[in-house]
Amino acid sequence: MPQPDLALTPAGPALAPRYDAPSPSPGRSDRRPEPSRSPYRRLLTRPGARAFAAWGLIARLPAGMFGVSAVIMIASVYGSYALAGAVTATGLAVGSVTAPLIARLVDRHGQARIAVPAAAYATLGHLVLALCVHERAPVWALFATVALTATSPNTGGMSRARWAHLLRDDPGALHTANSFEQAADELCFMLGPVLAAVLCSALFPQAGTLAAAALFLGGTLLFAAQRSTEPPVAPRTPAGSPLRAPGMVPLLTVFLATGAVFGSMEVVTLAYVDGPVAGPVLALQAAGSCAAGLLYGRVRRTARLRTCLAAMTVLMALPLLAASAGSLLALAAGLLVAGMATAPTMVTGMGLVQRLTPPAQLNEGMTLAVTALLAGIATGSASGGWAADHAPFPAFGFLLPLTAAATALALCAAAGMTKARRSW
Repeated sequence: MPQPDLALTPAGPALAPRYDAPSPSPGRSDRRPEPSRSPYRRLLTRPGARAFAAWGLIARLPAGMFGVSAVIMIASVYGSYALAGAVTATGLAVGSVTAPLIARLVDRHGQARIAVPAAAYATLGHLVLALCVHERAPVWALFATVALTATSPNTGGMSRARWAHLLRDDPGALHTANSFEQAADELCFMLGPVLAAVLCSALFPQAGTLAAAALFLGGTLLFAAQRSTEPPVAPRTPAGSPLRAPGMVPLLTVFLATGAVFGSMEVVTLAYVDGPVAGPVLALQAAGSCAAGLLYGRVRRTARLRTCLAAMTVLMALPLLAASAGSLLALAAGLLVAGMATAPTMVTGMGLVQRLTPPAQLNEGMTLAVTALLAGIATGSASGGWAADHAPFPAFGFLLPLTAAATALALCAAAGMTKARRSW
């Protein structure tokens, strides 16, 4: 019988621990397999994470389809891009009012209870709009109908709220999750317009709207069905609107200026290229942002919002220089590189929103940020359209996104002058 091993301890001799693991056989390593080094793989191995992330992606893809589909559908039947733009702008304006209200209901009553009927009502609005266009209804009917689509729930905000709940004790993993969600957003706005344009042109004008409605409703239903990861309804607090949270209003003004970067860049690029390659060239900006978002999620430390905006301001000069040189290839490369500043800026900004917003109002706080972005996009689009019509030289419009980025940087720097927000 083997004798036990003895070891000296401060208290005297004691039995040493024994390890009876079998010795490794020849040619076989006794090392245990290392866990995956990919933070995204570790993120998605959490119970229920893959399901809600996948269905949330499906539910968000139509966000990049509805606008393009409506413009093509209305312009092809009524022969007016001005009318098509006015109708879609009306839906965006009404949505900027209703979205925070729907998000507040989600915080108070739960995601599944509010998102499902809200998505069904919005889907009905899109279907009625398609029917009105098909029947060539009076113009006023288009404006009235598009207002019905403004109840769409913010699926991206609900998905981020789930990650915030699941990873509330792991800031590093939450940063990775926010980067993943931003990359998913960019992917939707990169593929959605292309898919919508192909469907509308290859089939019939209403095809893009019908496909988007089916994806939106189906994806939302299956996303809401993932009840195991749904955040519990937090107790109601007398805090009022998240706008009262210290620092929230200055941060929203930064989001407003940042949205103007995106809106103006889209319009001036389409006007400058003016051809069938305009869409793919513009999609390069979203591709750059998607790639940068995934890389940013692997970084252990996050950058300051001020740093991200400074990088965006510098990179937004690249499309201006490329357009001034008159090279389409240079413009495509400039948009790809300039887009790489988008995702880190949005991830960092959304992280600040999550920290400033009380947990019981998280969906409403993030929806307010999205609303500020949409308002900035609408403002930037209108400014870009004006610049395209009145430009003294072809590259003039690209001054707008550069100016908007510099304005966002100045607003962030001004907000960071206070001691409580110097970390911005």
